[in-house]
Amino acid sequence: MSDYYFRTSELSVGYGGNVLIHDIEINIKAGEIVTLIGPNGSGKSTILKTVTKHLAAIKGDSFIADASVGSMSYKELSRKLAVVLTERIKGELLTCRDVVSTGRYPYTNTLGLLSPEDHEKVRSAMERVHALDLADRDFTAISDGQRQRILLARAICQEPRIIVLDEPTSFLDIRHKLELLSILRSMAKESGITVIMSLHEIDLAQKISDKIMCVSGDVISHFGSPDEIFREEIINELYRINNGAYNIIFGSVELPPPAGEPKVFVISGCGSGIPVFRRLQKRNIPFCSGILYKNDIDYQVAVKLAAEVIAEEPFMPISDEAYDRALDAMKRCGRVVCAGVPIGETNRRVSQLIAEAEKLGLIADPDEY
Repeated sequence: MSDYYFRTSELSVGYGGNVLIHDIEINIKAGEIVTLIGPNGSGKSTILKTVTKHLAAIKGDSFIADASVGSMSYKELSRKLAVVLTERIKGELLTCRDVVSTGRYPYTNTLGLLSPEDHEKVRSAMERVHALDLADRDFTAISDGQRQRILLARAICQEPRIIVLDEPTSFLDIRHKLELLSILRSMAKESGITVIMSLHEIDLAQKISDKIMCVSGDVISHFGSPDEIFREEIINELYRINNGAYNIIFGSVELPPPAGEPKVFVISGCGSGIPVFRRLQKRNIPFCSGILYKNDIDYQVAVKLAAEVIAEEPFMPISDEAYDRALDAMKRCGRVVCAGVPIGETNRRVSQLIAEAEKLGLIADPDEY
């Protein structure tokens, strides 16, 4: 018996006998959350549809507890695995409760009649996704975000050991994105349900996932923990980012810095400079920043947005070299914005730098920028 609850072996996926991605080898433990990331059209949905038997595998197979998915009947598979895909289901003349109830069909007789126990499971699933108030609403008359919650309730009602979701947060506002992902995390960690999904929001993927699968080209380029995957070089290569940058620390994408010679020197620290950096970027004004310690939150943003950053090693007194570079950059810029910075023993030379800027008449009103 394998230590992994779900795995693939030499799996190749595609359409019409044409291989899109080959030799997919992944191993997932029960209760893990695995997220597929990658650019549009890379094959994430194709992989998900193949492991759920919506598409036939071109080669290889998937296994649930060492049982071949390819050899399972659809009814047997539906008792182990639930699916929430992007295709709209036909819900004409069905209430939301009716749609959720279809999750119980793998357990009913040929007439599809639900028992009192089944009805209670339907109610409980809708309650879990905060959708009881939608029970009697026409499924076709609710919003996309509400529809996604109903489809998740249907999957929960199925009592699967694996839930597969294709872009489940695409139509949700930020509140409901977080709510849905919290539900999935609870199901994984409290009930041991394995979650396999694709997400476009890589910042959320980084925060919720146990494993990340990078889908790009004809192979899985990387598969591992978020700490292993979310590195600047891997994300930039995966999405072919050449007009901006992915900020690993914040889990966010940054637009490219303004081009040209810097015109403003920003003195800041402990996050005070970030709003100034963003205002300068929006106005397309190149700037320098310093003197920042490399463990300062301002430094993490400045290195992505500033034309030049004068930095010092953490907890070290500011060196003559760093001070001289900052003074030279400040004079070249001709304008200095003091965004505010706590002064202590190690960075006391920042006060000297501000005094020099005042002496030279370089201090600008922050409201200018």
